[in-house]
Amino acid sequence: MTDLELAQGLSALVTGFLLGLSLILAIGPQNAFVLRQGLLNQHVLPVVLFCALSDALLIALGIAGVSLAIAEFAEQYKPTLFLLAAVWLSVYGLQRLRDAWRGNATLQLASDERGSLRSTLGAAALLTFGNPHVYLDTVVLIGTLSLQYSGFAKLAFGAGAVGASLVFFSALAFAARLMLPLMRKRHAWRVIDGVIAGIMFVLAVGMLFAGEWL
Repeated sequence: MTDLELAQGLSALVTGFLLGLSLILAIGPQNAFVLRQGLLNQHVLPVVLFCALSDALLIALGIAGVSLAIAEFAEQYKPTLFLLAAVWLSVYGLQRLRDAWRGNATLQLASDERGSLRSTLGAAALLTFGNPHVYLDTVVLIGTLSLQYSGFAKLAFGAGAVGASLVFFSALAFAARLMLPLMRKRHAWRVIDGVIAGIMFVLAVGMLFAGEWL
C-alpha cells in the first residue's frame, strides 16, 4: 500500500466516522432506550452490541449492496447524485441548526419496568429496524456517499461509520449516569445540534466538490 492510498484511507475513515456520528447523534427513541438501559444497568453490553452490529449490517448493505447495484448508473449520473446528496446533507444540517436555534431538544427516558434479555433485545430490534430513518441514513445515504471511494478507502469509510456507532452506543450506555444531567439541559443539545449542523454542511460542500459542482 502506497503512502497516498494510506492517506486516502485515513481521510475516508475520519469522514465515515464523522458522518456516522452526526447521523446517530440526532435525538431518537433508540438513543433514549440505550441510555435508559445504561441508567438501569440492565443488559447493557447485549444492547450496545445489538445496536452497533445492526448499524454495521445496514451500513455494509448500503456500501456493498446499494453502491454496487447502482455503480454503473452512478457513474453516468455522478454529478446529479452528489448534488442530491449535498442537498440531503444540507437539509439535515438545517434541521439541526433549527433545533439549535429553538433550543427545544431534550432527551426523554421511558419509564417501563425492567424486562428479560429477550424482551429487551426485542424492544431494541423494534426501535432499530422499525424506524424508516435508519434505512435512509445507513443503507441509502452512507451507501451513496461511499460511491466517491474505491478499494481500501471505501472499506475505511465503512469502518469509520461502523466505528461511530460502536463508540457512541458504548459511551451512551456505560457513561449514562454521568451524561444524564447534561443531556437533559436544552443548552447542551443546542451545542450538540450546532456541531452536527456544521459537520453536515462541511460534508455537503465536499459532495459538491466530488460532483464537480464547485
